[in-house]
Amino acid sequence: MTTTEPKPGAKPTVATVTIDGREVTAKPGELLIKVAQEHGVYIPRFCWHERMKPVGMCRMCLVEVEGVRGFPPACTTTVTDGMVCHTQTDTVKKIQDGVLEFLLVNHPLDCPVCDRGGECPLQDQTLAFGPGESRFTEEKRHFEKPIPISDVVLLDRERCIQCARCTRFADEIAGDPLITFVDRGDRTEVLNFPDHPFASYFSGNTVQICPVGALTAKPYRFRARPWDLATVETSCTTCAVQCRGALQSSTDRLVRFLGVDSEPVNHGWLCDKGRYGFEYVHSETRVIEPQVREDGALVEKPWPEALDAAASILERTKSMHGPGAIAVLGGARGSNEDAYAWARLAKGVIGTDNVDAQLADGLPAEVVLGLPRAQIADLDHAAAIVLVGPDLKEELPVLHLRVRRAAVELKVPVIDFAFDGGSIPGSIAMRCAPGESGALAERLMSAVNSGAAVADDPIGRAAAAIRERDGAVIVVLGRASLAERPDHTLRAAAAFAALPQVGFLSALRRGNVHGALELGLAPGVLPGRVSLADGRAAFASAWGAVPETTGLDATGILRAAAAGKIHALVLVGCDPLADFPDRALVREAFEIVGSVIAVDAFLSDSVRQADVVLPVTLWGEKQGTVTNLEGRVQRLGRKVSPAGSAMDDWRIAGELALRLGSDFDLEQVDEVTDEIAKVAPAFAGATAELLRRARDGVVLPVAEHRSEIVLRAGGLTILADDGSGASWEPIRAVRDADETGAAAATDRSAEQDGEAHANATDVIAAAGPSSTPNLIVWDRSFGSPELPARDAYALRLVTGRTLYDGGRTVASSPAIAALARDVALLVSATDLARIGVDEGAIVKVTSQRTSLNLVVQVELRLPAGIARLYFTPDHEGAAELIDLSAPVTDIRVETLR
Repeated sequence: MTTTEPKPGAKPTVATVTIDGREVTAKPGELLIKVAQEHGVYIPRFCWHERMKPVGMCRMCLVEVEGVRGFPPACTTTVTDGMVCHTQTDTVKKIQDGVLEFLLVNHPLDCPVCDRGGECPLQDQTLAFGPGESRFTEEKRHFEKPIPISDVVLLDRERCIQCARCTRFADEIAGDPLITFVDRGDRTEVLNFPDHPFASYFSGNTVQICPVGALTAKPYRFRARPWDLATVETSCTTCAVQCRGALQSSTDRLVRFLGVDSEPVNHGWLCDKGRYGFEYVHSETRVIEPQVREDGALVEKPWPEALDAAASILERTKSMHGPGAIAVLGGARGSNEDAYAWARLAKGVIGTDNVDAQLADGLPAEVVLGLPRAQIADLDHAAAIVLVGPDLKEELPVLHLRVRRAAVELKVPVIDFAFDGGSIPGSIAMRCAPGESGALAERLMSAVNSGAAVADDPIGRAAAAIRERDGAVIVVLGRASLAERPDHTLRAAAAFAALPQVGFLSALRRGNVHGALELGLAPGVLPGRVSLADGRAAFASAWGAVPETTGLDATGILRAAAAGKIHALVLVGCDPLADFPDRALVREAFEIVGSVIAVDAFLSDSVRQADVVLPVTLWGEKQGTVTNLEGRVQRLGRKVSPAGSAMDDWRIAGELALRLGSDFDLEQVDEVTDEIAKVAPAFAGATAELLRRARDGVVLPVAEHRSEIVLRAGGLTILADDGSGASWEPIRAVRDADETGAAAATDRSAEQDGEAHANATDVIAAAGPSSTPNLIVWDRSFGSPELPARDAYALRLVTGRTLYDGGRTVASSPAIAALARDVALLVSATDLARIGVDEGAIVKVTSQRTSLNLVVQVELRLPAGIARLYFTPDHEGAAELIDLSAPVTDIRVETLR
């Protein structure tokens, strides 16, 4: 065996460092505080946070390094080969005493009433590292307390220790520098700017990372104490990113949701809608008992009667009109297990393929499932990031943070196809009017492929960014506007799919829409990313039967219902009257359709049309799994008991199937998970046991991503094998840091490692390649509707959703309900002048569908000729104006006569 000697002068790839007499290895350049933590030595700190740049402000982490003058901060000191560090000498301890004594000079000793008491790093470190008593007896400073700096964040200024974690997060991570330090000396305090509240979508993260009780969350303040709380780790289902978090309850009520640092997903961050939106679970307006329509009114009934009534509707409709007369809409709000059970009921028992989890606001299932998939972490080392879709900050907020980090910190070029210039700092803005994204993408790809010198314009700069860097191009693909057909987006996707190295992240917003599509809640597909044609034989064997022909999507279902061809409509956790872009079509469908069965938790306008209402459990009340936009399957945690007699979706689907003559024989949610792993090709190996132990979930298909799976085994973190089965590479285990940032190390013995490896091998063994049908690959086909000529007097409408859209989660969560955006038509200053009214005036807005009277406001980023109207669930929003039969929506804006 030969070895290769390092070249003279080459930098070492591994540094040997001695910390408190213990020799460890690390990568040269890593921060000393992080290396120490990973090897079981906790150095106290306040200002340092692993996800932010080190600043060395608090001086709590001063250590002794041999050969270095003074006492350097461990949070700004990088390790070198041969470094010898001491963290527990008498001198270091004296420094720690002094720093803590200084911090407590003016800090109020109000721990018994402070919300941070019991989980406060200052409290913990004073006990662990501080002096036993204080020499100061002077009066402490006093401020008015608390003061609101936003609708959800309160500030107790006298508790602040000026660590700058909050201001640094707002500036570095969120890009919302809305809070800063003011004044000097002992009067220094954190404040927002006058008349500008801390209106960040990510403000709750500053509360979580504050090491004292200076920032507190208004919804949680005085609600519970840490020792009263029970916690379960789960995935947020507010949007399709599915951030990991810790859900906490007290007296069987959800009281707090904290971010958990998942490297591949959310880095510990949450948006405020996800953090505070759980309150809707306990809404007093929930439906918690089954209801059946009698004499024109919905009346509460026992479960057996309600299920019999629903099954009777389905059986009668099928026998009189055939299975194609039944359609299922929705399913993107539940778990994977729920989606699978509804797909099996619809396609395997009823026999209809008229199923769609999307409501004409996404992309065709064969595109989402058939494009080469990227992972969120791929953004960090991409050659370029291309954004073709909605405003990520509004619809997928934490994905926006990852893209922003890549652009700002990692210097990855971002190419933004946006009509208003985009929202990522430094992005190459490819201004793109509605209906033009596909043609613009083709022009960009022509410039990339030409090999010729490129012009100094947006297309030239974007082509250069793609050509000049190594690595894959990551395309974030979604609907930029619900007022235009998806064909233009598909044309752009087909252009970028021709790149030799490309990966796609589909920007669909609903919480588990990807899981629903993966598991067959779309026309023409079956569970596990297989087409109806390719998977017919396999699933007919597993289920007994599958539909013979491809069914209708949501738009087709509603058009067929309006034409009298759909006689029974099943709504699974969806409200078409609020969510569907063409509200006139929905109203027409509801007027004609014979029967409606609603499986929901609230009496929305759509559910009020139902003949039978079956109440379901919500997030926090159910177990199971979900799948995020990168195809990562993660577990849901159940923390509180279901309200009333609400039942899990998968159980309801099973009960209906039993009444229709098919027994699913599924009694526990893990049995559903295991059946999915058995019959759905992309889920092969994703068993309940593997998912319980996979620290960051598993990426589909499991067989292709097995080398990335990190397992929990006996309290330890183990890296799975490299895919060859020939080697194992264990990584050191550190208990997940809680919201205070403190972490405790865990030592392992060789014997424990060996046992953990063996267990992990047994679990992964089930994830081998499947012999079932091939997975869907998109053929890059798309429609190309002709765009109408631009009318000099008309504006082209753009509509998308906002984070606080006034939907069910926002409206039923008191903490964020007031943040819902008011409905207003946004135009450029040029167009406002042409209309001839002042900002704030009411104008008449007319489309092919109807006319609305709306307030008009100026948006500076909008170009002339384009109007923006955010999508809202009320009857004054964009859905009233949109006609889905048109490729784009043009509107006329006039003064009121």
